[in-house]
Amino acid sequence: MTTHLYLTGYRGTGKTSVATRLADSLGCAVVDLDVRIQSHAGCSIREIFANGGEQAFRDIESEILDVVATESPSVVALGGGAILRKSNREKIRSSGHCIWLVANAETLAARIAADEGTAANRPALTPLSQLDEIRELLTTRHPFYDEVANAQINTEGKSLEQVSEEAIALCRQNNWC
Repeated sequence: MTTHLYLTGYRGTGKTSVATRLADSLGCAVVDLDVRIQSHAGCSIREIFANGGEQAFRDIESEILDVVATESPSVVALGGGAILRKSNREKIRSSGHCIWLVANAETLAARIAADEGTAANRPALTPLSQLDEIRELLTTRHPFYDEVANAQINTEGKSLEQVSEEAIALCRQNNWC
């Protein structure tokens, strides 16, 4: 692998799990951007939001992405909103290839509700119900995901293994690995 392989998409699409499987298959390191952010900040994402708001979180996220982009090639699980800043999208495009993992709002709401870690660590970003927030943010983020992604995998009704196999096939087909 000569460049990074980024996985983007809304929370609940399987970015971290698929990134881990991909890195194992490709024999390279895996980076979970959210884990790096928490390690750097010394607190959870929820605490970063509580102490400094979304702007503080996005500032740290951009700073960490800048560092990751200069490291040895790896599979990087991006946070769902990492694509919001133009500078981040440019960094992703210039330092690797990006696969966008997609699912519909209802599926994402069910996955998020079933994952206690996600609910406990990730704050709501709007005052809307969870499903309405997902719908709104998917609509808002769609053009940014589309701009940064070289390819897309629909995760609906698929196991993590199936999504990982599709991602590996995409990488090989496009000579990304």
